[in-house]
Amino acid sequence: MDPITAGILGTILLLVAIFLLRIPVAFAMGIIGFLGFAYVLNWNAATGMLGTELWNVFSKYGLTVIPLFILMGQICFYSGVNERLYKSAYAWMGEIRGGLSMTTILACAGFAAICGSNSATAATMSTVALPEMKKFKYNPILSAGSVAAGATLGVVIPPSVVLIIIGLQTSQSIARLFVGGMVPGILLTVLFMGTVWYLCRLHPDWGPAGPKTSLAEKLRSLPGSIEMVIIFILVMGGLFMGLFTPTEAGAAGAALSLLISMISRKITWQKFWLAVNDSLKISCMIMVIVFGAVIFGRFLAITRLPFEAANFVAGLPIPPLVIILVICLIYVVGGMVMDALALLLVTIPIFFPVVTAMGYDPLWFGVLITIVTTLGAITPPVGVNLFIVASMSKDVTMTGVFRGANYFLMAYIACVALLMAFPSLVTFLPGLMQ
Repeated sequence: MDPITAGILGTILLLVAIFLLRIPVAFAMGIIGFLGFAYVLNWNAATGMLGTELWNVFSKYGLTVIPLFILMGQICFYSGVNERLYKSAYAWMGEIRGGLSMTTILACAGFAAICGSNSATAATMSTVALPEMKKFKYNPILSAGSVAAGATLGVVIPPSVVLIIIGLQTSQSIARLFVGGMVPGILLTVLFMGTVWYLCRLHPDWGPAGPKTSLAEKLRSLPGSIEMVIIFILVMGGLFMGLFTPTEAGAAGAALSLLISMISRKITWQKFWLAVNDSLKISCMIMVIVFGAVIFGRFLAITRLPFEAANFVAGLPIPPLVIILVICLIYVVGGMVMDALALLLVTIPIFFPVVTAMGYDPLWFGVLITIVTTLGAITPPVGVNLFIVASMSKDVTMTGVFRGANYFLMAYIACVALLMAFPSLVTFLPGLMQ
């Protein structure tokens, strides 16, 4: 069997192992990648590669950025930043029709800026927002949909674990990816809020206006968002101005979030231990997935399948935009049945060479596929955000959560269309970096 055929067969076996045999993605990639490497070369080469890659991956300084940003998010979560942020947003938005749903989306965006995870944002905001929307008689479908969709901003708005992994996989600057994700993240937030506004125009009873608040009450609520603003400015401002590397930014963000929580006396030793414990669990899970993806990536590299696929696709007599649309469709479908991080780790070695061979900006492509793949978090059958929100809500069925999230799909489509039409939305800010 020639190497390219072996690469195709290995990819098929990986999909079978994940979807039919239900083997965890990290182990499926590692085992099939190792055995495939041994088949194409030999057993000694495979064992040597395993030891070499184990050292190369986990000795990388850049990989330390993952646990640091996760720790920052966990400290903020356990110190109650999310609740204070939500109350501050509600004071400004709650008095307009659908304002509580818009508040939820804004709070998701704010928490995403210091969290980086859609599942953590979904669990956090479900706890905070769903009871409030129930109290003000919001339609459960709109409530569940706004939480599920808003929580996906946790992957798009930097700092994002997914953007970190893409940077490591494609040897791109993580700082530039973070800055490139800022405008698309804000754009998607605005489109989500526009969706709520439109739904409340069609169904005025879905999002009744809350009580009015005075200007003094609005101003008094601002300290609730100050912590998030300070941390975000430190992290992203430091990256943009070249004061920090991504790892240093993660360390500074984690240290500042801990300092703020201690000064405000919002965190106890027990909560701090829980934050560290959760950070270790999440980081270990990601590290194992990364290692498995590296092994499978090395197998694909020696088969030359990604490079042959890139040459083949680049030579097709069809517009490059059509190829990009097909790739996006694959990511949407893949995101429906597979975790976003795992999907990206499996497919980037195949699609990234294709896209760069067609002359597209790798930074733009990294941000684009992050958004497209994140769509899978609110689409069945996997839709992790949908299951989290459904488990936290007693007033709406899983079908109702699906229905609520579906209203926000057009916002995703509009965002992707705008990024394709105007790539500078992604590339402009990184181009200004020092």
